[in-house]
Amino acid sequence: MNNPIGVFASIDAGLGVRLEVAHELGIKTIQLHTPAKQSRTDANAQAFSKKLNNLGITVTTVFLGFEGETYETIARTAETVGFIPPATRQARLTESCDIADFAAKLGVSAIGSHIGFVPHDQNSADYKAAVKTIQDLTAHLKKNGQSLHLETGQESADSLLAFIMNVGADNLFINFDPANLILYGIGDPIGALKSVGQFVRGVHCKDATATTGKPGVDWGCEVPFGQGQVDAEKFLRTLFEIGYTGALTIEREIPAEPERQKAEIGQAVELIEELKAKIG
Repeated sequence: MNNPIGVFASIDAGLGVRLEVAHELGIKTIQLHTPAKQSRTDANAQAFSKKLNNLGITVTTVFLGFEGETYETIARTAETVGFIPPATRQARLTESCDIADFAAKLGVSAIGSHIGFVPHDQNSADYKAAVKTIQDLTAHLKKNGQSLHLETGQESADSLLAFIMNVGADNLFINFDPANLILYGIGDPIGALKSVGQFVRGVHCKDATATTGKPGVDWGCEVPFGQGQVDAEKFLRTLFEIGYTGALTIEREIPAEPERQKAEIGQAVELIEELKAKIG
């Protein structure tokens, strides 16, 4: 299993590790959280590119993030995240195109995003509006030679597949996060991975335990990779079986504890290396 190991990183937005941490850990690929609007200039694109080159780091995906999004509760996530909330949908589409253009200046060909909580009724106005929004975004990305990778978690594998089919864009794929399915109480991550495998172009090596409260209402708990209910070895074996060749990007969402975050990412790197060698 030759997949490179990556990490979710940030230049200026405070999400993910700093580039220097990735470099210290010997990690060569990153998914990059969207730089703040004031940072998305031609001059900064050149400076970022030079820094990445000096550190020997390649950006595989730029992940969209928007002002006003919050994950404090599952209910608030549904109200604020992605392209489903009507009040912010058009503005976020416009900003996404701007972010994609900045990513193109960095030479990045993939944009990642949470779609948000897709309505269950495919005939509803909100569902149709979300489909149209992603059609517009993927059309813009195609002009840049880019693809859109929708993050798993807020909907079942079947619902995500149906949404992709309804959008009908040949540059629309999936960034598979197994922990999110546990955190949101959606279902078995390994079964979901097998279901959507043909569309997987990026992954998060992230782990979690299910909620002790009500699934889908109360959060589960994120834990270090290999210490939760994902089953790290089975996850990597399944990626190998479906022919996934991309980066194995570690995401550990505790930016307020940088030393612990760095240590646990380092442990995840060691575990993934061991599992890669075991899988062959």
